[in-house]
Amino acid sequence: MARDLEAALAVAHRLADEARAAMRAGLADGFGVEHKDDGSPVTEVDRAVERALRRAVEQACPDDGVLGEEFGGASVDALEPWTWVFDPIDGTRAFAAGIPTFTTLIALLHEGRPVLGVIDQAVVARRWAAIAGGATRCNGAAVRARSCGELGRAILGSTAPQFVPAENRAGFARLEAATRDVQWGGDAFLYGALASGGLDLVAEAGLALHDFAALAPVVEGAGGRMVDWAGRPLAAGSAGDVLACADPARLEEALALLADGGAGGAEASAT
Repeated sequence: MARDLEAALAVAHRLADEARAAMRAGLADGFGVEHKDDGSPVTEVDRAVERALRRAVEQACPDDGVLGEEFGGASVDALEPWTWVFDPIDGTRAFAAGIPTFTTLIALLHEGRPVLGVIDQAVVARRWAAIAGGATRCNGAAVRARSCGELGRAILGSTAPQFVPAENRAGFARLEAATRDVQWGGDAFLYGALASGGLDLVAEAGLALHDFAALAPVVEGAGGRMVDWAGRPLAAGSAGDVLACADPARLEEALALLADGGAGGAEASAT
């Protein structure tokens, strides 16, 4: 991998700073909510944040590709060797409701694999960041996912039951029944919470690349695992069913429960 990922991470932090500034400006000015063809909400703040991110990449890394939720880019099977992937506001429903669990997601892919991830929450000022092979840091301090002695003691997180596609619901229900409790709501903030030791599992389906690309480096840099429901590493071609597991010792058991619940959802963002 002929690239300095620490230098790329410094760029990612600058991108996240730009996104925070655009986000806070939008919050101060007020905004309306529109709906896309798929029914998901979007605001002008989503667009303003993505524009800021794209401008920053163009200045810092003009040879890299860019793929964003609002303005697209190359298809997932025709990405540049190095491609930045953005979700300017993951959790637009929460953003519109004034609930500060929405985040900006910034990822860098190499040959389709996530090698850098940032989860940034502008209002509570929490930022998780990691590169492949490095430790996850939240606001500069190293964090660690927690151990879990048995699945029956685990706390599972997921955004909302209605965002689990029909073909995945049986598997999700089996996992939910096997755990102690479920934390609903939180979007990508859930994965930061898992990396910081607050949750044991996060399971979702129907995600797009911009929803999950930034999350895997953060989870794995904290000692956890993040894979699809078949146990495969996440990449540009993944279907969008994801499992984050704080304790790798619980991974196979969780995957066994999810098995036969469906092998992926539509490439459409839930938020």
